[in-house]
Amino acid sequence: LPAPIAERLKKQSGIIAERFDDVSVMFADIVGFTPLSARLSPTELITLLNRVFSLFDELVERHGLEKIKTIGDAYMVAGSLPAPRPDHLERMVRLALAMQAAIKGMSAELGGLQLRIGIHVGGVVAGVIGIRKFTYDIWGDSVNTASRLESHGVPGRIQISEEVFQRIQGWCRCEPRGIVEVKGKGPMKLYLLAGTGTAA
Repeated sequence: LPAPIAERLKKQSGIIAERFDDVSVMFADIVGFTPLSARLSPTELITLLNRVFSLFDELVERHGLEKIKTIGDAYMVAGSLPAPRPDHLERMVRLALAMQAAIKGMSAELGGLQLRIGIHVGGVVAGVIGIRKFTYDIWGDSVNTASRLESHGVPGRIQISEEVFQRIQGWCRCEPRGIVEVKGKGPMKLYLLAGTGTAA
């Protein structure tokens, strides 16, 4: 749990839920993980996942963002909660680029595995529910959209929404992907992040 949330749980019982209107959400997924899991022993598989996710944990902390959870071979991060910060989207973009660079650097030992990333920005509800094994989680359409951007993305690339593009185009290079039919969302105008800087 984030430290401020843990402190609140010590002092109050029941649901903790807050609305945040401007949060960046990222999903990252290891492409080809399912067939890989059939080839490796359970110990080898968990060792590999632990190595990758531990590296991601370090990068998330370095960029001042909040790891929400891992779901199988997927990794979820949010920015600007539980404490809002104005530069969260820039931090998220830089984190995504750092994660892709890290995976490329480990490509040989990972058997050529690639990372597929999706980033969206918008409002979410964040909090803690239930009475056992407390976890800090986020919900809302922005979370679903970020998840879909990842699942409809391109291996080895970072896919972003129009909302993200409008806010980072001044300092990031982005490639238009055109209109993509996204499950549960319909047609969306999407972009692929090509790096920082405005040079062609």
